[in-house]
Amino acid sequence: MEQKMKITFVLPAIGKKKGKKYIKTWKNMEPLMIAVLKALTPSQIETDFMDDRNELIDYEKKTDLIVISVETYTAKRAYEISEKFRKRGIKVVAGGYHPTVEPDECLEHFDSIIIGNGESVWEKMLNDFQKGKLEEKYVGTCSSFAMPDRSIYKDRKYTPLALVETGRGCIYSCEFCAIHSYYEKKYYRRPVGEVVQDIKNSGKKYVFFIDDNFVSDHDYAVEICKAIEPLKIKWVTQGAITMAKNDELLYWMKKSGCKMVLIGYESMNPNILKDMGKGWRSSVGEINELTQKIHNHGIGIYATFVFGFGDDTQEVFDETVKFAKKHAFYFAAFNHLVPFPKTGVYKRLKEEKRLLSEKWWLDSG
Repeated sequence: MEQKMKITFVLPAIGKKKGKKYIKTWKNMEPLMIAVLKALTPSQIETDFMDDRNELIDYEKKTDLIVISVETYTAKRAYEISEKFRKRGIKVVAGGYHPTVEPDECLEHFDSIIIGNGESVWEKMLNDFQKGKLEEKYVGTCSSFAMPDRSIYKDRKYTPLALVETGRGCIYSCEFCAIHSYYEKKYYRRPVGEVVQDIKNSGKKYVFFIDDNFVSDHDYAVEICKAIEPLKIKWVTQGAITMAKNDELLYWMKKSGCKMVLIGYESMNPNILKDMGKGWRSSVGEINELTQKIHNHGIGIYATFVFGFGDDTQEVFDETVKFAKKHAFYFAAFNHLVPFPKTGVYKRLKEEKRLLSEKWWLDSG
């Protein structure tokens, strides 16, 4: 009897202490990309999954191929994992945003990488591997959305929150954002019927729409909300403050179960907003009024801010905290500026010779 080919998916943690499980942050959120890859894999191929965030990696596992999903903040850990499997002669393929923006660096650590979205090239990669003709690079497009197969999670006790995509990309080009560096200010909509079916398949009543900007297309967002309203779910997402200019959108967001939305306010300084490519926010309207309007519709806000742009002063901290307290946000996150590779701010700081390291993600930790 011919032995089945076996793929082992690996999700790396941000970091790891020897012999210790991962810290609690984000460890119980289901990794959507693993379920998508599982769905794309033919049934005759055996699959397994190791979540580095909450279990120890079994480097002696019998498998034919290792597939690792890599973000910039998990790159160093992913390279460590890959090295140990490659020493055993096992091929390692990587995909995700980091291989997409740093392909040459990643090819130093993996046998093959997938650039962009994997749906359009996954089958070819598997066929090439089985023929012993694995290529170094596979370039995917955003031509379709696969229906996740969450059976790959098995009996893992993830949070009772289904991660669901309604679209990919964003129409804005904030200088510090790693997303638009790939999607180039474009937003790709997922068919509404697929979104509804995905939620039903998850079997959960709590949903996180993981879009970087759920309200990139207001008409489409309203269409989504109307379609999911009968499901009686509760949901959260991320989106631009522009939603506050659309009463119909806010109405349907609330009516369909929206409990909270993450909004990137970034800065209280209009000059800094302009510098970071977010000058459009000042033209949308008065920020206090827009914020209050969202709250008036019964939608909570997870507000995020970024410190570290050139015109920041000591006063900006007090002003930002005052603004956050005034609106009593459900959550507020105060972040330092991180120059992710291939972003506008990374390129600018590099040109100004202000980067302490051009590969901080490898030097840290």
